[in-house]
Amino acid sequence: MNRVLLKGTAVAASVAVSGLVGPVAADSVERSLRPVERPYLGPLQLASITVVESIRPVLRPATLGQKSVQLAAADGGFQDWIVDFRTRAITQGISIATLDRAFKGVHYDPEVIKRDRNQSEFTKTIWDYLDSAASPTRIRNGQAALKKHDKTLTRIEAKYGVDKEVVLAIWGLESAYGTFKGSKDVVRSLSTLAYDARRSAFFEQQLVAALKILQAGDVDPRNMTGSWAGAMGHTQFIPTSYLDYAVDFTGDGKRDIWSEDPTDALASTAAYLAKFGWVKGQPWGVEVTLPKGFNYRLADRKIEKRPRDWADLGVRDTNGKVVPNHGKGSILLPAGGQGAAFMIFKNFEVIERYNTADAYVIGVGHLSDRIKGGAPIQADWPRGDRALTLKEREEMQRRLTAKGFDTQGIDGKIGPKTIDAVRSYQVAQGLVPDGYASLSLLTKLR
Repeated sequence: MNRVLLKGTAVAASVAVSGLVGPVAADSVERSLRPVERPYLGPLQLASITVVESIRPVLRPATLGQKSVQLAAADGGFQDWIVDFRTRAITQGISIATLDRAFKGVHYDPEVIKRDRNQSEFTKTIWDYLDSAASPTRIRNGQAALKKHDKTLTRIEAKYGVDKEVVLAIWGLESAYGTFKGSKDVVRSLSTLAYDARRSAFFEQQLVAALKILQAGDVDPRNMTGSWAGAMGHTQFIPTSYLDYAVDFTGDGKRDIWSEDPTDALASTAAYLAKFGWVKGQPWGVEVTLPKGFNYRLADRKIEKRPRDWADLGVRDTNGKVVPNHGKGSILLPAGGQGAAFMIFKNFEVIERYNTADAYVIGVGHLSDRIKGGAPIQADWPRGDRALTLKEREEMQRRLTAKGFDTQGIDGKIGPKTIDAVRSYQVAQGLVPDGYASLSLLTKLR
């Protein structure tokens, strides 16, 4: 989202609707690939990625009469909340006129709460995610978008120093090049979520930011549309990120990320990446091969070496050559020792500021490479493996912690602390210490 951000090992698709890169064939339309969102931590928010389907039992539907009564009760409480919220908003500089325009006809949206409550149980493996992120259709549509918007993208690249293909790749993953921008009324969605007690403080902050956008005149209330969680426009900025980073690149006095013209949205994305330190001319990462007997404990984000030093340890690119000197890099093994290996650089971290899921970052980077005409990932993936369920990931964390390898929390997210615990356990057991939280490792823990 700019949202722009998130981190874990799972990814979920944000749904949106609208069109942009010219006519798109019905069989070529793809959904946004933004990983599942967590409470916002910065302008964008989300370790390996995964899309999920809930397998919760379907509740017996209430009768239409019951539903009407329940909805009326919820909306009654919601309208009372709006009255109280108006007072808080006014103290933060929101005018009565803006509040009247923003909340005209706004009612409680039960669908938004349903989406917020639907926690994913299963996740998609990184190779399945990347198959979609850099699918032939997404690559082809990205190249078409590059051709169509090349002059604009070239100007954006010249101003902000961010590769136009990277900006395109974010556009491609966030909204399928403007095909799925989101059609939810942002004020309605955010106010419903702010009224709900689960993450009210975060969503109220976003709601106030949305009202400031309306007050500035960048968009009309009912044209401010986005995802159910309030991510907006072609590249899915959340309101606070919009306020901090969106730009008016067209010069019409508005930072319009919603219209059919993607210029302001693409420029805003480049401005965001530039703000967080994009290094011009540096790749996000390079696929590499590891030598036999490689010390997998060196595959750690905290260990950085120059490409020449990695080459001295036998790490080369897929053509057997020393990786060019792009500064210090780390070795990333998103599927452990049995999958692809990457040497990642500073720009990997910059894309992470947009969304902290490793799979998302690799997806953006690899899609941008493919749009440029680069090759597919060369290494094989362990396609016989399946992703762990949420309960299995929590079980792994409990079992690791019980054996003295503290994951510092049981949340089902395979982040750096759990990876460190997995690696320490592997070392103690004489296993390859690649930090990969696999089903076979869970079986051994059992």
